[in-house]
Amino acid sequence: YSFCTLLCFSKNEKTNSTTPTNMPTRFRKTRKERGHTFNGYGRVGKHQKHPSGRGNAGGSHHHRINMDKYHPGYFGKCGMRHFHKKQNPLWKPTINLNQLAKFIPNAASVKKGGELPVVDLLAIGKAKLLGNGVVPAPCIVKCRYVSKLAEQKIVKAGGAIELQA
Repeated sequence: YSFCTLLCFSKNEKTNSTTPTNMPTRFRKTRKERGHTFNGYGRVGKHQKHPSGRGNAGGSHHHRINMDKYHPGYFGKCGMRHFHKKQNPLWKPTINLNQLAKFIPNAASVKKGGELPVVDLLAIGKAKLLGNGVVPAPCIVKCRYVSKLAEQKIVKAGGAIELQA
């Protein structure tokens, strides 16, 4: 290492890594460049602040190759616009039959003819019941939407579906 490099980097106790510290001004490159017009950066190329523009400038001009190669599809439009899109009508979180067991207390002791537990899906933040899995126990399920398969399985197990708004 040169003398300047050793001055510039020292062991930092806090981060246990070599980080630049305050170098004395007298060893900086600019001191040697005084009197030389272009400071080692040349007359033609020039050392300018933002030679190719700031940020994403030139994406469709001088940086086009980079944009086409690494960011295909960045420019242009796709699809149709939907003005005043409301999210509330689209709210439909789903839950499967095999996840109902968590919400049925004492699922093993529930009998087909006796009193059935009620599972309110809206209260647990779900809107639609899907039919994946098996019914853990006969129960009454309150929900907004239900798939055909889920309804068949619940009814076959001795339960019921109660649709609510």
